Amino acid sequence: MTDGRLDVAQINGMSQAEFVEALGGVFEHSPWVAAGTWAARPLESADGLHKAMMETVRGAPDEEKLGLLRAHPDLAGKAARIGTMTADSTSEQSRAGLDHLSDAEYERFNRLNSAYREKFDFPFIIAVRNHTLESILAAFEERLGHTIEHEIETALGEIGAITRLRLNALIGEPADA
Repeated sequence: MTDGRLDVAQINGMSQAEFVEALGGVFEHSPWVAAGTWAARPLESADGLHKAMMETVRGAPDEEKLGLLRAHPDLAGKAARIGTMTADSTSEQSRAGLDHLSDAEYERFNRLNSAYREKFDFPFIIAVRNHTLESILAAFEERLGHTIEHEIETALGEIGAITRLRLNALIGEPADA
């Protein structure tokens, strides 16, 4: 263990239940990703773990992928306002300043969230730690013009970025990428 975090050797030695317990929260409300990745051990690095987890997602049936997308909260949405998001989502949205919006900004997020959900039937997903408030809003507007197929791929790519950052916080090894 490095500074209280897991290392890859520990992860490789875990039972499936331990693996899912330790890593099941990396993908928002989707422990099935960790459960489906356990058999990919032994893993050589945190990067290899993340790649294996993303392969589990990419290889899942479409309905499971959509379930993963739908498990994410709206940005600056009701769950944020009433405090029912996961600790990771709360921290990520807070770091991006989404917990200190003006009433007008909340209203804009509400409109965009509603339009996006109406069009795609899942919430807008973006790795907020890689963005500013302005770039999040610009991406929101741009992505509303995507086709459903393009947006599913974009959202899965964003989940990849989000989960890599989450794994960085859990594993005592710098990211390769």
